[in-house]
Amino acid sequence: MTSGSLRGSSGHYAARMRAEARFRWYGRAALAFAVLVLVLLIGSLFVRGAPGFVASKVILPVQLDAALLDMDEGRHPGSLPPAAYNRMIQQALKSQFPEVTQPAELRRLYALVSASAGLSIKRLLHGDSKLLGTTQTITLYLSSHADLYFKGQVDEAALESERRLSNQQIGWLKQLESKGMIQLSFNELFLSEGDSRTPERAGFLGAMVGSALTLIICLLVAFPLGVATAVYLEEFAGKGRFVDIIEVNINNLAAVPSIVFGLLGLSIYINVVGMPRSAALVGGATLALMVLPVIIIATRSSLRAIPDSIRDAARALGASPLQVVWHHTLPLSMPGIMTGTILGMARAIGETAPLLMIGMVAFVADVPRGFTDPATAMPVQIFLWASSPEAGFAEKTAAGILVLLVLLLAMNALAIYLRKKFEVRW
Repeated sequence: MTSGSLRGSSGHYAARMRAEARFRWYGRAALAFAVLVLVLLIGSLFVRGAPGFVASKVILPVQLDAALLDMDEGRHPGSLPPAAYNRMIQQALKSQFPEVTQPAELRRLYALVSASAGLSIKRLLHGDSKLLGTTQTITLYLSSHADLYFKGQVDEAALESERRLSNQQIGWLKQLESKGMIQLSFNELFLSEGDSRTPERAGFLGAMVGSALTLIICLLVAFPLGVATAVYLEEFAGKGRFVDIIEVNINNLAAVPSIVFGLLGLSIYINVVGMPRSAALVGGATLALMVLPVIIIATRSSLRAIPDSIRDAARALGASPLQVVWHHTLPLSMPGIMTGTILGMARAIGETAPLLMIGMVAFVADVPRGFTDPATAMPVQIFLWASSPEAGFAEKTAAGILVLLVLLLAMNALAIYLRKKFEVRW
């Protein structure tokens, strides 16, 4: 071989090495870009959503005067609607600012406290009616605009007409803060209450329970039906045109837009079967239609990964085809089946379009107690808050997304753990 050919081959080798090095750097750059976008996304959600887990409250000495309640004789003092106790709260605010006497000023003063703050007094008197006639120090939620002020989201330098709090209201809030009557603490209502018309009392528990009930129905419907279908197609069904048509349609259904399944659930479950609208029962059955192809495909892939030697050995020992599946191939393929099922459930928990079609977009203030109660789901609740004009719902939207992301990450981590722990290498 001549020296020229040697130099040529070495030059080609060096060029290939440089190309491989560039390719590796392209991959690293793409990975770094993806990580950067993910960090920016989660970081922005955390910055916007973290205030949703904190609430601004005012600590007021409230006189529980029976004369301020329009209550019939013999009626329990804790049985009135929450608005009936607002006069007690207004009287407590007036005692802190005796110089405020004009009706317009009083309305602005009362607007600093949540319109549903009377619920705290209602619960207090409902637990102990003997407190009526005494003065109790009660922690009340501020209105959403006052809450945003203490979270630094109200620009005092802006024109008074461009913000929801007047200079006078800001002055009152500063006086309360100087007296040590303002408290910033964890917003326990966010994880313990249902939705509310007022942002400061809006909670996410109702949506979380609704999603849990919906996923239970989805799993109970989709898992056994999907596994049974996959076992039949993979282990018992012979090759033929009918089976080929079924396989093609299953693969096509896995790629169908989710809103189509919502239309299917609306037409079948609600219009034909007569299931209750806006309930976890119909929501779970609708999402089961969407998850079913995913479970079938994952189960078939897991069954195909089992070596034929397992089946042959079982048959050689006299096992029937059903025994081969029930005692050998199905248990060995269960880790893959569970992984696919969990990933399908993770997809279902984040779906909004199918639930909108079946009416789970309604305002639901109460936490559902059963599968037929009116309910909503976490992505739908986030959608409702995002479309609300109230500024206080913006942080609730980001906080709800954070909760949903944590649950999705937990479900995906569980799928990875199950696959790693029970995976069998042949």
